[in-house]
Amino acid sequence: MKQLIFFILILFSLQVVEAQEKYLDSLYKVEPVNTEVYAEKEGEKLVIDLYRPAGVQEKTPLIVFMHGGGFSGGSPKNPQEVKFAKIAASKGYTVGLISYRLKRKETGFGCDYIASGKIETFQMAAEDFMDAVNFMHKNAEKFKIDKDKIIVGGSSAGAEAVLNAVYNPDLMFDNSEKYSDIEISAVFSLAGAIVDARYLGKEQAVPGIFFHGTDDNLVPYATAPHHYCENSKPGYLILDGSKTIVEKLKELDSSFLFYSFKDARHEISGMPFEDLPEVFSFMKRVIFEKNKIQSVVYK
Repeated sequence: MKQLIFFILILFSLQVVEAQEKYLDSLYKVEPVNTEVYAEKEGEKLVIDLYRPAGVQEKTPLIVFMHGGGFSGGSPKNPQEVKFAKIAASKGYTVGLISYRLKRKETGFGCDYIASGKIETFQMAAEDFMDAVNFMHKNAEKFKIDKDKIIVGGSSAGAEAVLNAVYNPDLMFDNSEKYSDIEISAVFSLAGAIVDARYLGKEQAVPGIFFHGTDDNLVPYATAPHHYCENSKPGYLILDGSKTIVEKLKELDSSFLFYSFKDARHEISGMPFEDLPEVFSFMKRVIFEKNKIQSVVYK
């Protein structure tokens, strides 16, 4: 009888393992964080903290994530994002959390800071971000990543930089050809916006995952002034938020997953741990299985 029970338990365990799926379930332990310098600018070393599934020898998809903080604070050591990186790595992804130049430490980023300065800030942050992605792309063999499966993401200010880099490259870079060999598979944005959705064309229509509150008081949910500044203020700058970007992606027949939180404000820029299973499911179905998904979830 004991042998029979033992055999049944073994069989059940094997069935459970087989039912688990890479990129959806936590199958791996996570290696200790590995910090690399991806660039040095203005005397500052910019780093990427890499989290990788332990024991995996084949190439893995890559997620590069950019923290928020109004371009004046924040860190790749943010506990929420470190937790996210470890969750993703346990599913089979390599995850890079990056630092970047925080150009608004002294000036702030509100209505009293000039709009042209805001655009310049987006441009510098977008450049730092793409330089980090480029570093990983060039060192794909060293870090065992799949160059054809690169997901990029960010929160708040980080989301603004990432979205502008992907969807508005001609507005962000003097020479966008510098990054032309990098193909982005998907974007993951927490309360982000871009300068102008009209410049988002078919070539830039990368599938996107968006989280945004309808009453976000800092980054517009649809199309509105950044920080809702009055038009008489120096910092008056119209931005296109998640809703407007999603409408453009729908028009361009691209995939998206949009979580719209009724009456929520900028707290939606926090990591949505409760909804991460659906995020990873979307990435697997769209990136790996080549499905087209256009989904809006109202909360």
